[in-house]
Amino acid sequence: MALKEYKPGTAFPGVIGRTFDQSSPAWPEPNRAKKDAPNVIFIVQDDTGFGQMGCYGSPINTPNIDALAKEGLLFNNMHTTALCSPTRSCILTGRNHHSNAMSCITEGSTGYPGGNGSIPFENGFLSEILLKNGYNTYAVGKWHLTPAEQNSAAGPYDRWPLGRGFERYYGFLGGDTHQYYPELVYDNHQVEPPKTPEEGYHLTPDLTDKAISFIADSKQIAPDKPFFLYFCPGAGHAPHHVPKEWADKYKGKFDEGWDVYREKVFANQKKLGILPKDAVLSGHDPDVQDWNTLSADEKKLYARMMEVFAGFLEHTDYNYGRLFQFLKDIGQWDNTLIMFISDNGASAEGGPTGSVNENKFFNNVPDDLKQNLAAIDDIGGPKYFNHYAWGWTHAGNTPFKRWKRETYRGGVSDPFVVHWPKGIKKTGEVRTQFAHAIDMVPTVLEALGIEPPTVIKGTTQSPIQGNSFAHAFNDGKVKSKHEVQYFEMMGHRSIYHNGWRAVCPWPGTSFTEAGMGFGMPIDAAKLTELDATSWELYDLTKDPTETNNIAKDNRAKLIEMIAQWYVEAGKYNVLPVDSRGTLRLAEERPQIAGPRQSYTYYPGTQVVPGNVAVNVMNRSFSITVDAEVPESGAEGVLYAMGGNDGGLTFYIMDGKLQYAYNYVAAEYFRVTSKENVPAGRHKLRFEFEVKGKPDVAKGKGAPGTAQLYIDGKLVGETEFPYTMPLSMGLGAGASVGCDPGSPAIPDYKPPFEFNGKIYTVTVDVSGDLIQDHEAATKIMMARQ
Repeated sequence: MALKEYKPGTAFPGVIGRTFDQSSPAWPEPNRAKKDAPNVIFIVQDDTGFGQMGCYGSPINTPNIDALAKEGLLFNNMHTTALCSPTRSCILTGRNHHSNAMSCITEGSTGYPGGNGSIPFENGFLSEILLKNGYNTYAVGKWHLTPAEQNSAAGPYDRWPLGRGFERYYGFLGGDTHQYYPELVYDNHQVEPPKTPEEGYHLTPDLTDKAISFIADSKQIAPDKPFFLYFCPGAGHAPHHVPKEWADKYKGKFDEGWDVYREKVFANQKKLGILPKDAVLSGHDPDVQDWNTLSADEKKLYARMMEVFAGFLEHTDYNYGRLFQFLKDIGQWDNTLIMFISDNGASAEGGPTGSVNENKFFNNVPDDLKQNLAAIDDIGGPKYFNHYAWGWTHAGNTPFKRWKRETYRGGVSDPFVVHWPKGIKKTGEVRTQFAHAIDMVPTVLEALGIEPPTVIKGTTQSPIQGNSFAHAFNDGKVKSKHEVQYFEMMGHRSIYHNGWRAVCPWPGTSFTEAGMGFGMPIDAAKLTELDATSWELYDLTKDPTETNNIAKDNRAKLIEMIAQWYVEAGKYNVLPVDSRGTLRLAEERPQIAGPRQSYTYYPGTQVVPGNVAVNVMNRSFSITVDAEVPESGAEGVLYAMGGNDGGLTFYIMDGKLQYAYNYVAAEYFRVTSKENVPAGRHKLRFEFEVKGKPDVAKGKGAPGTAQLYIDGKLVGETEFPYTMPLSMGLGAGASVGCDPGSPAIPDYKPPFEFNGKIYTVTVDVSGDLIQDHEAATKIMMARQ
């Protein structure tokens, strides 16, 4: 006998008598999805250019995504914002990135409505919509959508994945992470990886395992309940980490260099029908070296960097295949709508020589060819935080010019594949309709027959700003509904309107200044000058690769496009234009806790994320550890911050109190006590006193004197010539009693736990330092 059900909020349809035998029950209707509602998967790959997937003409093997394109649709005119957090906010809300307060990455937020990093609750996530329509919702992998200062155990948690409509989460909250030592969060708490790199751990298989287990957990109980999976591996963002055997598959395959790669991929794209036959390849970028002028050592190094990246992508694709096979095995493949996208173009953050440490980019530290050559055999392994040379970036964005963070098509035109056997019948075709990441949500809602809600969790919703392209699923000739789209990223601007494209590059984006983290100083006069002289104009119907600037001959059209950009800027909170690049990382932001000069940390607690940990950059500070040292002798980490891409560690080794500073993995500065640390309870202290100004432009933070104390007695001293000026890395965090994840220095293996007892660790930035009066007297006497 069927149970009588009713919708919550409506009148009870049963009968309530004086007793049970006189009554008839009715039950609140469970939140069920529509019958045969499809599953939905968004796969968001990181920093992957238009010419880097196999189905887009690349020599990199990506058979599982290639199969999606062959059995589904490949789009050649999809666009993003040119940067990760902004694009991801568009993908999940259907609103523009400035409407989402996400003008930049969360670490680069500014105090304006279009850029404060807090996505408004009136911009509901697809997860929130589908959850209320009977779906399970899972997020796995990179998040990077919570204000950076809210990523700690203090919360608030309302902008974490579980606060924005996802029922389960497993991944990393920041912009990137070590693939062998990731900073993992499971639902709302930190966890350590289940294995070590020595035991075969790598993040991508771990994420895939979790995605499969989340789906299986529900399907074994409610087989007909659909799910939404937001799956975001770390690939192809730096660090380019992959087991050696995957990189070795590509030995010798990139020895001809990036210019030949571009030519071959461009030819393949024409053969595949991705580009029109008369398309012209964009010119060689003036910032990129001519491969033929490089030395043999340079060619060897750069080719290996690309081999590692290629292996990284193929390894990721292999794990997509595992997920896809699981869906086939449980009978869910045909009724799963999959959208695959990259969040922006390929990244040039490795600079001209590539890098074994991407954190150099974030600190404006130029790379060193000798250091990179010395690391060639270990690139791709856990030792380095590597990124390829930007010649491969240029090649990866074939056929377009420029790259991530710029709004030429190389930064904003990205691979996009849609697969849905039950919903797409004209498969294996290329779709040319203009589309943008904000169009994904309205397309899914139309495909599922769901109206956008007017209210979510009591908050009235803003209109969705994207346009559905579901009408193009089975008709390649229909017009795009998306006629106008602005672009702005750190001062670099452009606008699309019905086949026309105008672009205004920001001066300094040639990577001599802006490209390595700076933008030219912004002021109204300069912006006016740029508007008058620097806009370029392209007719994409004839010139899809932006090779022929026709601004001079089409002045009226150009003025119309510039005016349209300002209309869109006013509509979507784009202003003020801010070109400061990585200098934004050093800007102060509101914290959950009030300002203070002393921070007390405790053992047995979660890692404190770098954005809410004490800031010791370019300032005098002290670290005081109240610890019990065992009779058998002490060793282990007392306090650490950062990782193998840059950081600091205060520890005991070989009986000596020691402090080490990792300057972007290029140099290590150390100070060691002259005597052993005695048993018993002691105050172990490190002090750093600034003795000069930072030179941010040259990638050097403040120099200073480093001192070690045991119970107030000076036991070690040295000078540090410089420190990091801006960032210890996107994932840097502070920990007590251990150094989890990638170690700050190579002297020990993580977590190198302290074998005594720590009561508290106090980091003081007030400038109150222990004064060595005896030493001061000696100095004064010597100067008499």
